[in-house]
Amino acid sequence: VRHSVRVNGLDGLALNKLDTLCGLGDLKVCVAYKKQDGTILKNFPAALEELDGVEPVYETLPGFTEDISGCRSFDELPETCKAYIRRVEELIECPVCMIGVGPDRTQTIEKN
Repeated sequence: VRHSVRVNGLDGLALNKLDTLCGLGDLKVCVAYKKQDGTILKNFPAALEELDGVEPVYETLPGFTEDISGCRSFDELPETCKAYIRRVEELIECPVCMIGVGPDRTQTIEKN
């Protein structure tokens, strides 16, 4: 996603279906790729061939069990959920401006 943000000049990202992560336990986020020789690729390579045989490097974040479908503001979200969103923003170098917390169109949080 960070590569897409850079290439396309995004200034905000919608994070949909956050409610589907509820109750899954710890959340893994890919932060890099490890080549077979042990080299760590922190950025998406220019040549796709460099991804051949790589393994994802994950950062594990605490999950959440609370029902977020009724949340209508960022402040109403559980702390672990807010921490997850903040970490995603750091990793992709782009703010999350909308958060989907359920299947209905009214279940959307606009984040400033």
